[in-house]
Amino acid sequence: MSTQGYEDELRSERGYVAGLYRRLDAERVRVKAEYDAALRGTGGTPMERDVEVRTLAKEAKRLDVADNGLCFGRLDTLTGERSYIGRIGLFDEDDEYEPVLLDWRAPAARPFYVATAANPENMRRRRQFHTRGRHVADFTDEVLGRPDGAERGDAALLAAVNAPRGEGMRDIVATIQAEQDEIIRLDHPGVLVIEGGPGTGKTVVALHRVAYLLYTQRERMERHGVLVVGPNPAFLNHIGRVLPSLGESDVVFMTPGDLVPGLRVTADDTPEAARLKGSLKILDVLKAAVADRQRLPEEPVTLELGGGRARIDAATAEWARDEARASGLPHNEARAVFSEIITYVLTERAIGRLGKDWLTRDNKEAWERMRADLVKELAEDDGFVAVLDELWPVLTPAALLASLYTSPERLRAAGADQALWRADGEAWTVSDVPLLDELVDLLGRDQAADRTAERQRKAEAEFAEGVLDSLHGRQDSMDDEDHLYATDLLYAEDLADRVLERDTRELVERAAADRDWTYRHVVVDEAQELSEMDWRVLMRRCPGRSFTVVGDLAQRRSEAGATSWDAMLEPYVPGRWVYRALTVNYRTPAEIMSVAAAVLAEFAPSVQPPESVRACGVRPWSRRVAEDGLPAAIEEFVRDEAGREGTSVVIGPVGMAGTVPASETKGLEYDAVLVVEPERILAEGPRGAAELYVALTRATQRLGVLHQGPLPQVLAGLAETGTPAGAGGRRSA
Repeated sequence: MSTQGYEDELRSERGYVAGLYRRLDAERVRVKAEYDAALRGTGGTPMERDVEVRTLAKEAKRLDVADNGLCFGRLDTLTGERSYIGRIGLFDEDDEYEPVLLDWRAPAARPFYVATAANPENMRRRRQFHTRGRHVADFTDEVLGRPDGAERGDAALLAAVNAPRGEGMRDIVATIQAEQDEIIRLDHPGVLVIEGGPGTGKTVVALHRVAYLLYTQRERMERHGVLVVGPNPAFLNHIGRVLPSLGESDVVFMTPGDLVPGLRVTADDTPEAARLKGSLKILDVLKAAVADRQRLPEEPVTLELGGGRARIDAATAEWARDEARASGLPHNEARAVFSEIITYVLTERAIGRLGKDWLTRDNKEAWERMRADLVKELAEDDGFVAVLDELWPVLTPAALLASLYTSPERLRAAGADQALWRADGEAWTVSDVPLLDELVDLLGRDQAADRTAERQRKAEAEFAEGVLDSLHGRQDSMDDEDHLYATDLLYAEDLADRVLERDTRELVERAAADRDWTYRHVVVDEAQELSEMDWRVLMRRCPGRSFTVVGDLAQRRSEAGATSWDAMLEPYVPGRWVYRALTVNYRTPAEIMSVAAAVLAEFAPSVQPPESVRACGVRPWSRRVAEDGLPAAIEEFVRDEAGREGTSVVIGPVGMAGTVPASETKGLEYDAVLVVEPERILAEGPRGAAELYVALTRATQRLGVLHQGPLPQVLAGLAETGTPAGAGGRRSA
């Protein structure tokens, strides 16, 4: 294309994209007006008005995020038709709603991501726009279908991966690659496992898959939302902007420690304790711990009943316990059965004593009347309630687990390993979360508390009804036809809403606060770290078993984590899970990946490292420093990187001042990384090599290593230098 031809085309494209923005602005004005009207509206029920307001607010957010990079490409077919591709779909209302901008998730937009010269998908050309704000700066073209079979050009991709990192992960909607697109659009109703080495984009692919599923299955998924589980808050903060940037907001982000609402994780387990808690064998321990609290009296307990004495002996309690257990109800709910049997025995004996010589079962009415009096007497007897609390106490998950951990005797009684003992029972760890969640089902609800809450709800409803009756009565006593009465303006539903207060929280808030909430789809990142017990929690949260699982078995550090996907998933979704691998490294340049690959070969020789899509031209470096020179060398790196565009991090052994451990950087990326004392990281237990592998693969441009002792042999590929290679624009020789 000639220079003049290019300028003419650029001018035309700028005009078209400007027109798209005018349509976008008009849509925003329309939605804003409808939103304001809905807020003021009086038609329909309060619930219907609330749904309308929420729907319009969500649409306004979708239009707002589309403003950033609204249109990023164009497809030309072999017959000369054009389609523009963007973040959302826009339509021409004057032309039978013909699309003027295709949503990137629409089937017709797929060739933009998968067409190549060898397989053009009936396309003649792919055009990619480079924009600044709303302005089209320039474009690049790829002519498809040429006989030389050249693959898709990667100018836009390389520009994206070479760009300095900012705060948070960016979407890849304009540069999705063919192997990524195949996974994003995969039509599989069960569990999809996406495995890939560092930098292969597995996390961002999973998030774009969520956006795609919400687009294609919105009606099924929207009311229950999507759950995204990540390893730590820093990771969730890093990825948190991707889905909103794609117009999707009904997504709940949690760490494994957040899955029980209201719980605060404040402690860490030893590797052995984490392994024990993560195994399914802990289920037997929990059941035994519950059974241990269902006790028999060592000596008969005497109570006052009907003017005489009543005894609860071991035989009576054992019968009651057996019946309660046989009911199959959770512990707290089975207490009612236990109490019923005890009450039956005590009242039968009391009736026999009180009605001796005059009352028989033939006098059924008198017998039942006396029983009712005795049952009421027992229910109001604090001594009887105290005995029930001793023999069959109402338990909470936290109280039961804390009492188990702090008692060697209870641990032995439950058949638990003494490695679970700890002094502070309620210093919860991440590994405690699935146990506490399991106990919610084993223990069940406190029926007495539920009855109290239900009585309160009924009282509030009766109050509302009484207010309305009073208003109606006042109206009936007046004959002024022109008088405007309160009941003309206030309906029963409105008053009930005011008294009982409808839940007006957004879906994300409601779901995060509700342990029993179930999701239509769940994304699990760094899934290799999850234990068998973690998976039980997640399967409860998604009864439909629709998951996108993201991980890399080679990066596993948890003793309780996955050694194979089959072992973790087959018990829950037999035959309903599929595996896809990502093999191209978009983050780590070849110079750094060659160093990391040597570490990978040391601890996982059968794993093939991902192939880097680019080289950066800067060799990673190492420098040996004296012990007292380490802080100054770290400070020098930090100071040097502060003057550069992009992000940086210093990674070191656990507990080293001025550094973060590798475990806290999993899933994150930085322009520059400094790894301190790699030999100490390697020495951090059996997974130390995996930790070092994670540390080395966080960098997108520059990697340096500081060490005091000899450099570990696996890092022999690093260039030893007195000054950081690449610092201040310098490159090592």
